[in-house]
Amino acid sequence: MNELRGLHHVTAITSSAEKNYEFFTYVLGMRLVKKTVNQDDIRTYHLFFADDKGSAGTDMTFFDFPGIPKGSHGTDEIYKTGFRVPTDAALDYWVKRFDKYEVKHTGVKELFGKKTISFVDFDDQQYMLVSDEHNEGVASGTPWQNGPVPLEYAITGLGPLHVRIARFDYFKEVLEKVMHMREVGKEGSLHLFEMGEGGNGAQVIVEDNKVLPAGRQGFGTVHHAAFRVADTSVLYEWIDHMKAAGFGTSGYVDRFFFESLYARVAPGILFEWATDGPGFMGDEPYETLGEKLSLPPFLESKREQIEDFVRPIDTVRSTRNIEKEYL
Repeated sequence: MNELRGLHHVTAITSSAEKNYEFFTYVLGMRLVKKTVNQDDIRTYHLFFADDKGSAGTDMTFFDFPGIPKGSHGTDEIYKTGFRVPTDAALDYWVKRFDKYEVKHTGVKELFGKKTISFVDFDDQQYMLVSDEHNEGVASGTPWQNGPVPLEYAITGLGPLHVRIARFDYFKEVLEKVMHMREVGKEGSLHLFEMGEGGNGAQVIVEDNKVLPAGRQGFGTVHHAAFRVADTSVLYEWIDHMKAAGFGTSGYVDRFFFESLYARVAPGILFEWATDGPGFMGDEPYETLGEKLSLPPFLESKREQIEDFVRPIDTVRSTRNIEKEYL
């Protein structure tokens, strides 16, 4: 059985695609590599923020479902998304940057031997920066070359995914026996699991939490998290494997930018298996990634209808001179 390669992407829900774009572009310094729509609900934007090249394992994506209420955090929830930065010194820069832009944060803390900062956005979406200073394992991506954050401090990819769960013993069995992860650390109620080559880009931190009420999905919460598989043939291995393990799944889904499988593995926890390719570079030039509304071929015939549904958002950056902010 081919192991999972690491985190592929995390998809969350925002109250405002416009504010989300501004926060990720000009505060976090991540590159919008695709402006498209939810393929299952074409009234809804789907924005993809990633590294300079849109590499698998670097992207955080967002839906802006019309009229959805605010979510609430709790147990049985994918509750926090990690991002990787190159060094411990980068975290000192991010403390200053978050203070400048009035982003609520915890300051630098240590978790499983790594320096981290937890922070939130305008929706109370939960995030964590983690230092790669002493990291070994899955390689990270390439920082956005033309973004506002100096390259030596910039976000390079996804870090550990945080999950709260009420039935920890069951979830541990799913991760280890079904998804072939391994537990490599424990701090209090937190358990650290790894897949593939391990390291910050291939970790899930699971909190055993029977106290909090169940989280409620809405804006400010995570919709699902995806893990990397090499290609279509490996994806089909996982489709057969999950079916044999007794899980109901989506079966094969073609998302054009990658191919997918979805399965709800526990209450409130929707996981996706996604191929590393084809990626985001095939339908737009590198220089103008994410600046126009991109639609997969099977939605192109509905472009006029879709453009009537979704309001225009100006995401042009190629004509702007975005200066690096040294603090």
